Amino acid sequence: MPKLNLTRREFLKVSGASLFLAGLPLPGFTKDKPPGTISVIMLEGGMDGLTAVPPFGDPNLLKMRKDLTSTNFLKLNSFFGLHPSFQYFAGLMAQNNASVVHATSFPYVLRSHFEGQNLMQGGGLSPFSETTGWLGRALDLAKTPGRSLSLDMPLILRGSNENDNFYPASIKSSGDLMTELINTISMAHSQNESEIFAKVSKKSTQKAVNIPRDPASLAKFAGKAMSENGGPLASVIKVDQFDTHARQGAEENGHHGVRLTVIDDIIAGLKEGLGDAWDRSIVLTLTEFGRTVAVNGSDGTEHGYGSAGLLAGGAITKSKVITQWPGLAKNEQFEQRDLMATIDYRSVCAACIEKALDLDHDLIASKVFFTPKLPRIYDHIFS
Repeated sequence: MPKLNLTRREFLKVSGASLFLAGLPLPGFTKDKPPGTISVIMLEGGMDGLTAVPPFGDPNLLKMRKDLTSTNFLKLNSFFGLHPSFQYFAGLMAQNNASVVHATSFPYVLRSHFEGQNLMQGGGLSPFSETTGWLGRALDLAKTPGRSLSLDMPLILRGSNENDNFYPASIKSSGDLMTELINTISMAHSQNESEIFAKVSKKSTQKAVNIPRDPASLAKFAGKAMSENGGPLASVIKVDQFDTHARQGAEENGHHGVRLTVIDDIIAGLKEGLGDAWDRSIVLTLTEFGRTVAVNGSDGTEHGYGSAGLLAGGAITKSKVITQWPGLAKNEQFEQRDLMATIDYRSVCAACIEKALDLDHDLIASKVFFTPKLPRIYDHIFS
């Protein structure tokens, strides 16, 4: 079967990204802004953690997926590497501003995109059990009942507070107009809500220049917005097309490799946009599940269980690969087909919330993830 090779430019023509900003604290609601910002990159379709972060030290890796493992991986330590698409992320690892969590997943094993993505965003105990999202509930606890700038607020950002959605339909620029809109919202503490949104709506109809819709430009814009005084505390960037059932590829120009390059570009864009605010930032990836260990008959992979999560930001001061590696032998795989997940990814999310929003772990565990005994791994990530 011929391999599908896509350039980054060609990929961006067919792969969109969506940006959502939340946690715009209105003066009068909260006196102190939490110490950090949190940026989530949602990877819909199921990112292949074994391709993204190959465990080349495991003797079974090349036996089972030689055709999906890059020969040019970037070595992290004596056991793990990075896919060559992660050039920028590798640089952050070298600067002690990034880490990897491997053999991890949300506690979901039924391999449905719809259920897995709902659980990934809702953070509940079962799919479709929650009408709010884990990040929205965390922002509630941080007492930031501000405005959310989005076209359609994703579940992950929905909180119990009745946050207003607002996305100025005629905005076409990643430049000063959006910053002006954010400032209009956050500075209007002496005005009532109707006056605030009247001003914002008026500004949104003004002539503007084009917003680049590619993921890297959206990330840069999100970073700049979060760096503003009174700007949003959280951003979510959603990227799809990680469901590689056929012609997945191993190298940078392979189907999965191009998608990994987009992640790399998003992280670079966030850092550039954040500027000095990078020092108090946390970036983390989410995906609903991983892929099968074995390659299928179409040179791709099927829906799996364990995957890898990427963490970046100035809040990380020591790079590491955080894992309890289960092994890739058949009897070590989940149901003899998938990478076993040994770390609950909700614990990773909880640690990032604890760091960025200065909330207590026990409070996060019980009120955000409804799991009072959720393991705390904060020290593994941030020390």
